[in-house]
Amino acid sequence: MSTPSIVVGPLLRYVDAHCATVWVETDRACEVEVLAHRARTWSVHGHHYALVRLEGLEAGTETEYGVALDGEPVWPEPGSAYPPSVIRTFRDDETFRLAFGSCRRAAPLDEPGLKQFGADALVAMAERMARTTYEQWPDAMFLAGDQVYADEPSEDIRGRLRDAHSSGTGVDDEVREEIGTFEEYTWLYSESWMPAPVRWLLSTVPTCMLLDDHDLRDDWNTSLSWREWVTQQPWWHDRVTGAFASYWVYQHLGNLSPQQLDKDPTYAMVLATDDDRERTRKLEEFAWRSDTEPDSARWSFYRDFGNTHMGVRMLAVDSRCSRNLNPADRAMVDTAEWEWLVEQATTPAPGQRIDHLLVGTTLPFLLLHGIHHLEGWDEAVSEGAWGRRAKRLGEKVRQAADLEHWSAFRRSFHDVLDLLQRVARADAAPASVLLLSGDVHCSYTARASLPGIDPRRTAVHQLTMSPFRNPLEVPIKIANRAFETRPVRALMHALARSARVRDVPVDWEVEHGPWFDNGVMTVVLAGRHATVEVEHASLDEGGQVLRRTLTLPLTT
Repeated sequence: MSTPSIVVGPLLRYVDAHCATVWVETDRACEVEVLAHRARTWSVHGHHYALVRLEGLEAGTETEYGVALDGEPVWPEPGSAYPPSVIRTFRDDETFRLAFGSCRRAAPLDEPGLKQFGADALVAMAERMARTTYEQWPDAMFLAGDQVYADEPSEDIRGRLRDAHSSGTGVDDEVREEIGTFEEYTWLYSESWMPAPVRWLLSTVPTCMLLDDHDLRDDWNTSLSWREWVTQQPWWHDRVTGAFASYWVYQHLGNLSPQQLDKDPTYAMVLATDDDRERTRKLEEFAWRSDTEPDSARWSFYRDFGNTHMGVRMLAVDSRCSRNLNPADRAMVDTAEWEWLVEQATTPAPGQRIDHLLVGTTLPFLLLHGIHHLEGWDEAVSEGAWGRRAKRLGEKVRQAADLEHWSAFRRSFHDVLDLLQRVARADAAPASVLLLSGDVHCSYTARASLPGIDPRRTAVHQLTMSPFRNPLEVPIKIANRAFETRPVRALMHALARSARVRDVPVDWEVEHGPWFDNGVMTVVLAGRHATVEVEHASLDEGGQVLRRTLTLPLTT
């Protein structure tokens, strides 16, 4: 029998000073080995996966690694143009670099693909890393949503879907060219993560990931009306089970530390179940329950990136799955999830402080001002502020314009403000609270002023980077720029007031941007200081490159 092979990966997921996890999908059952640490694969829908736990690593080291399947080396591949994959455990110094962004279409890297979608920020990052020293690499990456597009797959995937659905039976015409099952989701991940530059990048930089609407469908959980419609569709059950089961396998599992894995009941079930069909059935039950009973699963998570010199906590907030859409009690995050988030934001690990709190949420908290006011108006009108007749108009505008960010969930917006003030007023307040987001297909930086909070003690910033690779059309770019102009801001503010929307107790200014090119941001933390580097991707004679747009100090 031939040697097993890798189907997707390897992905370096969790890393701290002494531990790491490496995720891989293989073409058959086998034993996966990384640096003398081994794990047997387990299967779902006939696909084979392993998460190899590496413990007892030495802090502050850079260790090249390979992957062997059943004792045969399969990674790195012979003749690779990229350096060996490496695990860099956390250093005991005062510097940490986190790159982040969102929204990446898996378009070809050929001339037509580059013309339509532009340079790929992740490819450009990989190409630069291959030529530079470790000190210039990000220590970790946050992929803030829309890594795959179930409702807008590439032409190659649409061709596969047409072939698979050629019989015309059992597939609704509306979604014939959309992803609908676990098997089809595996196609998306392979297409997105297996191009050589991205594959190497993900094998050597630790990643944490969140899902957003395109993991299922545009406007996912926008409102109760949308949800009432979608849950009646005959294709919804398969879409949900395929999306959540594949997200748990491909993205969420690697978000967890070894200690968190030990406490995860779904992971325990997967390892304890011997039969593929039974494991698949149980995972799909979990996936369906995650959607129908949002408080049964938690997709939010945290990571501690700090050391003895500097405490860094990243809190990744699920702003899609756990929404409460009841018009009388609308909330971006349900009660159980919110209480957990508050605890993690205010409680550092034993023996550690939080010098920098990074709040990762796929949807920006602080928007361009005109859009912020428009979303407040729309939520109020959709819930009856202008009477029953206007409610339908509000709902149509909400879905057509994607008005479903934190500003469209005002109760949750105020909850976040209360939490930020609580964090900033603590005796051991962090030097910065940085809100890291994507989704909106533009990038900008905004400095916030909270009542009673000295920004010299705790600086608060909204940092939004989107897309990695999925540029907006020109008319939408123009509209976005207009929303930050003074006349449009004033008009939208007046509109919101006409619906009796209260002003929020926070001031912010978009200091830089919006920009619309593909790109990536990197937060650089050093002691009590924070800086952000904004880079955008472009093409030159040497290929795809990142060019520095801005270096901005965030703390004083």
